[in-house]
Amino acid sequence: MKRILSLLMTLAMIMTMFVGTAAAEGAELTYAEGTVLRMATGYNNAKTGLFFDAGVAGEGVTLADGKTYLAGDLKPTWVEVENVLGVKFENQYQGNSASKEFDFWKDRLAEVDMISGTAAKLTEYGEAGSIVNIAEYLDMMPNFKAYMEANPIVKLSITGNTDTGAIYFSPYFDGVNDIERMPLMRVDWVQKLLDGEGEFTAEASNKLAAAVYTPYMPTSGAVEVDVVNLEGTAVEKVTKNYDAAGNIVDKMNNAGELDGVAAVNMLRAYIDTAYNGYYGTERSNLFIGQNAAWDADEMVALLRCVVANPQTLNGTDTVQGLFSREDNNNQRRVDMFRFAGTLFGVRGLESRQDFLWIDSEGLLHDARQELDAYNAMAKMNEMVQEGLISKAFVEMAEESTATYLENDLGFMHYDYNQTQTVYNKTKLQDGEKYMAVMVPVARWFDGTNEEGVFMRFTESWRSVKTDGWGISVAGVEGNQDKLYAALKLIDYAYSPEGMILMSYGPDAFIKTNEDGTYATFNFNGTEMPVIADATYAELWEKASGNYTNYARQFLGSTLSFAKSQAFEYQCTHEVGKEGAGKISTAIALGTIKHPELAVTENGWYTSVPTVLPNTKNENETLASYSQLTEKFNAAKGGANAFVDVIVSGFAFEGMFSADEAVTTISETLGGADYLFLKQEAFDRLIEYFNK
Repeated sequence: MKRILSLLMTLAMIMTMFVGTAAAEGAELTYAEGTVLRMATGYNNAKTGLFFDAGVAGEGVTLADGKTYLAGDLKPTWVEVENVLGVKFENQYQGNSASKEFDFWKDRLAEVDMISGTAAKLTEYGEAGSIVNIAEYLDMMPNFKAYMEANPIVKLSITGNTDTGAIYFSPYFDGVNDIERMPLMRVDWVQKLLDGEGEFTAEASNKLAAAVYTPYMPTSGAVEVDVVNLEGTAVEKVTKNYDAAGNIVDKMNNAGELDGVAAVNMLRAYIDTAYNGYYGTERSNLFIGQNAAWDADEMVALLRCVVANPQTLNGTDTVQGLFSREDNNNQRRVDMFRFAGTLFGVRGLESRQDFLWIDSEGLLHDARQELDAYNAMAKMNEMVQEGLISKAFVEMAEESTATYLENDLGFMHYDYNQTQTVYNKTKLQDGEKYMAVMVPVARWFDGTNEEGVFMRFTESWRSVKTDGWGISVAGVEGNQDKLYAALKLIDYAYSPEGMILMSYGPDAFIKTNEDGTYATFNFNGTEMPVIADATYAELWEKASGNYTNYARQFLGSTLSFAKSQAFEYQCTHEVGKEGAGKISTAIALGTIKHPELAVTENGWYTSVPTVLPNTKNENETLASYSQLTEKFNAAKGGANAFVDVIVSGFAFEGMFSADEAVTTISETLGGADYLFLKQEAFDRLIEYFNK
């Protein structure tokens, strides 16, 4: 591997990725050439392991490096790792999610050397003596050590024992310190309904369903919020004047029978009056502009207009409002309750650990045990009853973003920008546009005002992910070569060269200059490599522009460790860049707030660590609360109580009301005891941090 980086680029990478190459202290990680590592590691399924499976390779797949790979062959990234580190990889990966992969091996750990697992399980088994404590070898791991020293909140997030400072897994970052999920809309539909002079007219529209959703925002008075101006250069204030305009949901609810045309004109008039003409004839900017200021009630009013005007929007008699990426997949359906948190000002629904969040006094809370969370799900259920959430979501039918967009059947969902906006190229026609839009205004109780603060806040913030790789004690026991080779792999992954490899794949997939150095572009103020033209073409040919699918399935990169967003950004559709750019501007100018990767003075803004240092005995007790975990499962084949409430309301034993749900979770399923043990560990962690 050439790795001929200029000094400038190397320094820039160090600043951006927060890594360094400090001289090793103590012994070096030396091992025999050709040391074999048995790898029970991958990302989430058989297609995303270190080795090609038949589902990806088929009878042979030729990649942009000119090589043909067969099922069972190492992927290019890991061929390069073998060459650089002088090791050999043996495939033991069963093709499971991190949790299931670990469960498969947990009683057979002598058969593997490195293993995927959730951060919580790796830490739990580390405390029980089954997973190697990496912290004992930090002086032999200069790159990993430098990363930890430069990022104390990262170290805080992976510390498994505050007495020893133990670390039992290598952290995985799918980007860091940046927004993760965001709302996406068919912005051309919003413009078609809301923009222009005079009244909206249409030859046909549907009747609105009977009103069920009731106002979340005030019905009188005024609310002032900060927005970025339309040009994206400064912050200005806009006022929602409810005394002048009323609350749009309240007005619609009390207007009697409405059809789609009347609803659109009512929303247009509301925008003109409530914002005193601020948006002019481009009323769509309330939702899609750099200066957007929309809230949950205004979104519901817009959804009513959308589902009641399919004749205008898609030429049929049906269109769906909110949907999820895959309406029959629990792993994607749970994004609906995550979105509810953003809409209704509820913390813990996009936590880095379970459903935990920290209040302004430094106390942990569990969203599963709080009325606000269930009240938010009840508001979502009101939307379901009005038909504003897709029929396929309610019925758990097979429908996806791709088909919703391709057939002009769906309006909006909450997801990752790059993977979803690629459909602008593959599924939409000229003039159609599916784009990320601003985070909504909601009332957030951050401890600064008893009445709450109307602002934009997102809990969907990139930090240490909940999965990682650990080293099996039984696997490497008595074999220093295996132990040191596994540690060297982790350390190399956090070097400047390793971080590029783990994001981009080998040099053959990166564009180079005539002198052999990487061609670079400016990404968030830092020069980062440009992907090769053949790589970009192959990305679309083999993965329809989905960067993460391409990287994981074909290159073998982004399976763990630290993934730079620079590669992904280059593969983002121009529409995706436009929407994300507006959100990034709002974050930079402070009109979208988020958890901080630091221990903040106001604990409400501190990101919850990905793991907490519970003791072995505590972990054994926590493991006994399996019903609590299963009731709020986010896996593909699981079920989630929050999703159930969205779909059916409070119609389940032990959950016939929000109050009863809280009592059931807290008392019957052990939630109160769970939270107590988590608080004990968090207190120890903060004490450790302060030292």
